[in-house]
Amino acid sequence: MLKHPTLDQLHALGLYGMAKAFVELAETDEAKGLDRNDWLALLLDREASLRRDKRLTARLRAAKLRQQATVEDVDYRAARGLDRAMFQKLAEGQWIDAHDNLALVGPSGVGKSWLACAIGQKACRDNRSVVYHRWPKLCEELALARGDGRHPRLLKSLGRADLLVLDDFGLEPLDAGARHDLLEILEERYGRRSTIVTSQLPIASWHEVIGDPTYADAILDRLVHNANRIELSAESLRRARAKGAKNALTENQNG
Repeated sequence: MLKHPTLDQLHALGLYGMAKAFVELAETDEAKGLDRNDWLALLLDREASLRRDKRLTARLRAAKLRQQATVEDVDYRAARGLDRAMFQKLAEGQWIDAHDNLALVGPSGVGKSWLACAIGQKACRDNRSVVYHRWPKLCEELALARGDGRHPRLLKSLGRADLLVLDDFGLEPLDAGARHDLLEILEERYGRRSTIVTSQLPIASWHEVIGDPTYADAILDRLVHNANRIELSAESLRRARAKGAKNALTENQNG
């Protein structure tokens, strides 16, 4: 079978999923009862599945999501104010098709980055391009790019992704360069692409952290007015889990 001319042709055409299925079917007794149409359907299905997996792997690699999170693993039992119906609706992605945005705000440790990455991972699975950046790190990268000639190319790449995730926005006030870059990014994406912003600051405080009132008005007009909002509260999940683990350890020791 390894020398079969059909197998050689499948490899030559780059149909590796069909080639692998061809070998497996030929070595399976159950396959003897299949007619030609069923054989072809199984080969095509395997090829399509392989190509989907390869595209997803490439999208996830390009996205560089900070967390390995999925929407199926979201913990709705945690007391943080996450609306299950709303989040599941967002996970379906129609808001991305509509080029709306998402603001995910709440105190440190309540899972904002994890939830943003879960939506990003689902978007990749839905054949959408995604790019993740921590805002403080992106500011540094943009400042460096401004000096070595990469700045226009980097801004253009940020404008192309179907979904851009800007994590940890507002940890410190924006300087003039960061304000200008953020406005350029959002201007390029406005009405064309979608953006997720996570922040420890309530949206009402974003104007102040942006600084310049003219820039702040322009940025928030492009970012917030068409944004879905998830506002989380409660104790840090990280602290709660650490406390739970400590209590469990104490109980085991006392027991």
